[in-house]
Amino acid sequence: MSASGLLARAKVGLLYLRGRRSVEWYVERGLRVGERCELEQPFELDPSHCWLVEIGDDVTFAPDVHVIVHDASTKRCVGHTRLAPVRIGSRVFVGARTTILPGVRIGDDVLIGAGSVVTRDIPSGTVAAGNPARALGTLESYYARTRERFATAPQFERAWTVDGGITAAMRAEMRARIGDGEGFVL
Repeated sequence: MSASGLLARAKVGLLYLRGRRSVEWYVERGLRVGERCELEQPFELDPSHCWLVEIGDDVTFAPDVHVIVHDASTKRCVGHTRLAPVRIGSRVFVGARTTILPGVRIGDDVLIGAGSVVTRDIPSGTVAAGNPARALGTLESYYARTRERFATAPQFERAWTVDGGITAAMRAEMRARIGDGEGFVL
C-alpha cells in the first residue's frame, strides 16, 4: 500500500500506528495520574482503554513498562474482550520491561523488579518480582539492606553520569572503584 493510502486509512481510524505517546496524550483520553510521577519512555498504558488506568503520586516507571487493561483472549469464547481496571498506588517503582495485566491493584510503597509480569494484586509495602510477580519481602527490609550496602559502596555525584558530563577518565575510575561489586550514583 502506498504512503498516501496508509495515511488515508490512519485518518479514518482503520490503521493503528504505534509510537511513543506522551503522558499528556493519555491524560487527554482519560488516564488518571497523580503528581510527581516519572514515566520513562517508552511506556504503553493500553491506549485503547487508558481511562481504566489510575496511577497515584510519586510513581516511577523505568523504560518499557506496559500496563494492559484489556484481554482479547476472551473474544473467541464469548465474543467480547474482557476489560478490568489497573490501579497503581502512590510511591511505587516499576522496573524496566515490566508488564502489568488487567485487573491488578498495586498498593502504596511498592517496588516491582525489572522484567516482572504482574498478574495479581501486590499489597502495600511489598517488594515483588518475577513471572508471575510474587512478593519477595517487605519494602522496609529491602531499604534496610540497601542502606547497609550503601554505607560501604562507592558513591558518585551527578557529574559521574552522561547527563552530568562524565569524562573518559571518570568512566575508567568508576569501573575501577566498582570492580566486581556495586556503587551508587546520585
